[in-house]
Amino acid sequence: MSLPAESGTLGMILKGYPRISETFISNEILLLEQLGFRIRILSMRSPREPFTHASVRRIQARVDYLPETIISMRLPALAGHNLLLAARSPKRYAAALKTAWRRWRRTRKSATIKHLLQAGYLCHKLLRGSDCVHLHAHFAHSPASVAFFSHLLSGLPFSFTAHAKDIYTSDPRQLAEKAAAARFIATCTAYNRRYLEKIVDGRRTPIILAYHGIDRQLFKTDGHRTAPRPPYEILTVARLTPKKGLATVYQALRRLKDQGLAFRHTLIGDGEQKPEIEALRRRLGLEAETRLLGTRPHEDVRRCFRGADLFVLGCEQAANGDRDGIPNVILESMAMGVPVVATAFSAIPEAIESDHNGLLVECARPDAMATAMRRGLEDPDLRRGLIANGLETVRTRFDNQRLVGTLAAGYRQHAGF
Repeated sequence: MSLPAESGTLGMILKGYPRISETFISNEILLLEQLGFRIRILSMRSPREPFTHASVRRIQARVDYLPETIISMRLPALAGHNLLLAARSPKRYAAALKTAWRRWRRTRKSATIKHLLQAGYLCHKLLRGSDCVHLHAHFAHSPASVAFFSHLLSGLPFSFTAHAKDIYTSDPRQLAEKAAAARFIATCTAYNRRYLEKIVDGRRTPIILAYHGIDRQLFKTDGHRTAPRPPYEILTVARLTPKKGLATVYQALRRLKDQGLAFRHTLIGDGEQKPEIEALRRRLGLEAETRLLGTRPHEDVRRCFRGADLFVLGCEQAANGDRDGIPNVILESMAMGVPVVATAFSAIPEAIESDHNGLLVECARPDAMATAMRRGLEDPDLRRGLIANGLETVRTRFDNQRLVGTLAAGYRQHAGF
């Protein structure tokens, strides 16, 4: 179903664009465009990675970049457009400034002022005179704050998608204030929705459950091994951050080595824990059995999936509250016909039923993880069931071309598209 010709443009506020680790956002934009939405991307920072996925090149949306920092060469433009906006709409600007002051006093974070200034720049420089009729922010922290202040400064309605880290590391009072002003909130797991319902606490802001899903044309099996032989190929795709539980994965691999199991493990991804992970590999004596490939494009990831006998991920809660929802790589693995071993944490059980379409263990339990990995590798009957049921789960519940319709319906119902 396409949109009527008179529908305006949807302004999409993103923390950065494009980002390798956020293909679910670029996929969503592409699918919405295919449904007839006109989108303008408003990115809070420029690209920081040397390459991007091929799907990004198919997106038609115009992209504008906001000044990234207050102290920069663009400070005169940032300040100038805010002064002009304040002169043009003094009451609105005064109200937004008062709100920013109140929010700053709660947290003492300078980012609050930056978000107000970015919103002022966005409203006066980028959106003035445009056909943008609604703003949607991906992530409930910084992008939603810019959307919130833009709403106060311009009157444009806004909504936001809450993912994972942005929910659980945000001050609940700040999040509740944004939620109260939003037309609707979208989130990607029922686990998140239950938390957000407590934050909203009786307010009328609708909360839409819209799973990300994956591109089944991109991630699809071309045959899989139900009875692989050692050395087994074990794969992990993850950012190198505490919430991914990579220490548990490597400790489980050490258990497998001690048991005499022959394997090769590949880790695709990068992040702040890279030095720690490399040191752990050395300390556990796993340098010969494991390799780190860094960040890779979809083509390389798919190639590794095609050669993998098992996928493993040890998600857990980080010290600051950060956690995953349903990591897309779990769904991608299932779609590629590779059995999954993961942790029964956060929203992962919404996708995986243990011993049906994957294997789940408790967090930070390397012995249990090693046992599950051996089962997933060495029991051919179990593997056949996990593979078949995993493929069916993705086909029926996590096809992003079908799931985007839920989000599109939210825009039509609550934002007038």
